[in-house]
Amino acid sequence: MIIVAYDFSNDRTRAKFSRFLDKYGRKVQYSIYEVRDSSRVLQNILNEVELVYRKKFTGADSILIFQVCAGDRGKIKRYGYAKNEEAEVVIFS
Repeated sequence: MIIVAYDFSNDRTRAKFSRFLDKYGRKVQYSIYEVRDSSRVLQNILNEVELVYRKKFTGADSILIFQVCAGDRGKIKRYGYAKNEEAEVVIFS
């Protein structure tokens, strides 16, 4: 799993980055995404940050990317809505 947290002072840049991350994962908080863990996805995100967003940074902007290994995924505690995201859903029709 990859966690991406970001903060941009410019609303347009923040919205554009959020739409970009929507392609790879799901929003878990306002500016935090949980992203599928693959080297290709990580490289796509890093390339986009370097080529598009890094040059737009101001002193107040930041992007943090955390890779969570499989062993540490089991240590994550989820509460409320986040807990339901991990539950398996069974639909009977």
